[in-house]
Amino acid sequence: MWPFSTDKHFFSKEDNDLIVQSIRDAERQTSGEIRIFIESHCEYVEPLDRAAEIFAKLKMENTKLRNGVLFYVAMKDHQLAIFADKGIHDAAGHEYWKSIVKQKLSVFKNDSVAHGIMATITAIGDTLKTYFPYEHEVDKNELPDEIIFGA
Repeated sequence: MWPFSTDKHFFSKEDNDLIVQSIRDAERQTSGEIRIFIESHCEYVEPLDRAAEIFAKLKMENTKLRNGVLFYVAMKDHQLAIFADKGIHDAAGHEYWKSIVKQKLSVFKNDSVAHGIMATITAIGDTLKTYFPYEHEVDKNELPDEIIFGA
């Protein structure tokens, strides 16, 4: 059994709705897909390893253009990672993904967690838009937009 849900109370309903709306807004500009996974503690030393595991379990590699991005947050451990599928990872480059995590850590320190998540979603969306712009005739929402909460 995979222990996750879309109903957990890390955020107020208003913040939760704003985060989901930020995903929808970002995805309106790209064929890429963004998902967020939040849990209390990271089971791994490296949060990127945990993000890769979750990415696989959510079958995010099944997007047509391999342009899904998982944003992972371990709330109590104060860890985050961004795992990008092959298409967008290769397009933006490995160093980009490392740098965006470093940049966004400062947002989390200086702002609320919800606002930090929204700022990160916007940055990911801008990157996806650059390499995988929205095409009205063919694009569809391939993955759900709601936040996924782990144990």
